[in-house]
Amino acid sequence: MIINKKWAMPNKDTFSIKPINELLHKTINGGQSVLDPFSNGEREFGTLTNDLNPDVDSDYHLDALQFLKQIDDSSQDVVLYDPPYSPRQVSESYKGFGKQVTALDTSAHWRKQHLDEIKRVLKNNGILVSFGWNTNGGGAKRGFLQEEILIVAHGGSHNDTLVTVEKLKKEN
Repeated sequence: MIINKKWAMPNKDTFSIKPINELLHKTINGGQSVLDPFSNGEREFGTLTNDLNPDVDSDYHLDALQFLKQIDDSSQDVVLYDPPYSPRQVSESYKGFGKQVTALDTSAHWRKQHLDEIKRVLKNNGILVSFGWNTNGGGAKRGFLQEEILIVAHGGSHNDTLVTVEKLKKEN
């Protein structure tokens, strides 16, 4: 496992942060199917994108779980998982687009459902790139093996962004 720590200014456009952009360019090869269920209009890497906000440039505008459920089994080479990082952010995101927020939407169950679907849609040896305030990623119990962790320190009172790159080993 490689751990890098780089400093960069915070930005709501996660993939434009220089060390993260460099990591994605290193990780994603041309011709791969790259699924992005929380695209925020960022189209540089995702070949199939989704965002709840109907005003951003994205292929779909669905709840991320609904979007993931419509993707075929073992069809994706890479999944970029950059959801809202905290229950407060989830709540604000949903309410901002007139969606009902339940206790399940702000619990660990919300993330678990996404990760279960991500495991289903990734090909064997597929890559999951997770973003957040922890390095849990998809997790070993789902068959994900950590390959790299990038720590992006934003300075001041900003939380670091932690990026986990994992490879999925599906059982035969």
